Amino acid sequence: MPKVYLTGAGPGDIELLTLKALRVIKEADVVIYDNLANSDILKEAKNGCEFVYVGKEKDKHILPQDEINELIYQKALLHENVVRLKGGDPFVFGRGGEEGIFLHERDIKFEVIPGISSAISVPSYAGIPVTHRGVAVSFRVVTGHESPLKEVSQIPWESLKNDDTLVFLMGLHQLKKISTKLIEVGKPKDYPCAVISKGTTSEQKVVVGNLENIVEKSKGMERPALIIVGEVVRLREQLKWFQD
Repeated sequence: MPKVYLTGAGPGDIELLTLKALRVIKEADVVIYDNLANSDILKEAKNGCEFVYVGKEKDKHILPQDEINELIYQKALLHENVVRLKGGDPFVFGRGGEEGIFLHERDIKFEVIPGISSAISVPSYAGIPVTHRGVAVSFRVVTGHESPLKEVSQIPWESLKNDDTLVFLMGLHQLKKISTKLIEVGKPKDYPCAVISKGTTSEQKVVVGNLENIVEKSKGMERPALIIVGEVVRLREQLKWFQD
């Protein structure tokens, strides 16, 4: 009976891969992976395992999502163990839900293996906790990538003004829009924020600023990058364990 494992690869540091994810990768007949999954993970697969790259990068998609869905389905018809390896967590802006529904509609068994999301792990490696007693009692994770085809933004910008901590994923190319919108809805211009590039890896870079100057300070930063906004950013000087 074929089975597809919608598997989270974690944020980049290979040691943040879960034990369950490692087990199914070692047993996989085929691994379908994206560009945010650490390629060193593939070395854990057995001899003869087939690897299929379906990475998505800005303005460059190897396969559109509907074709990825079909590819996973077709591989499940040929193999017992199919691993769909996705950066971070499959259900946090990872299209894992779409892939699971597609398989369900075709009577293909699947299992979701959660991964450590970059939304919490990347700030941790930068020394920025998303919550902290007396500073932030909540945090919100927001997509930084919206389709240019949508005439109206799906992001409820007005409601973001009251959030303690905001984490934007995949938003480096929209940084100016994000900072401008937050100021427009009421966040102070000097409100702390940071941009973290290639978080949890040896290439990690962190830029700290505020909503008014973060665009200028972040010039040259590379994808993948995460944006975190909130008073918790001020804690970095005491908590930047990974850099130290």
